[in-house]
Amino acid sequence: MDIRQINDEYSVTGQITVEDLDRIKAMGFKSIVCNRPDDEEPGQPKFADIAARAKELGLDIRHIPVGRMGVDAEGVKAMVDALDEFPRPMLGFCRSGARSTAIYEKSQHIRG
Repeated sequence: MDIRQINDEYSVTGQITVEDLDRIKAMGFKSIVCNRPDDEEPGQPKFADIAARAKELGLDIRHIPVGRMGVDAEGVKAMVDALDEFPRPMLGFCRSGARSTAIYEKSQHIRG
């Protein structure tokens, strides 16, 4: 994992695995947002598998997929809701971290 801190409340990384979740929890993250659609590429872990283990560890998790068309208004609203509802620090992930960064940045315009 290459975790990049955006600020005190939010960091991003590329694709995570179920096995990464114990380390993510130990690093102090309290919630996770997945911005990657399932089945984007072969062999990619399923969101449901990651979510099941995250919940076992007491991490809040939400799926807000950002597809090839990019970040849309519905996704930004869902991200704002996640940031308002979930404890932080939060980790966002997608294939490389770029979409997780973009959706967070767009949510900040709404959050103020």
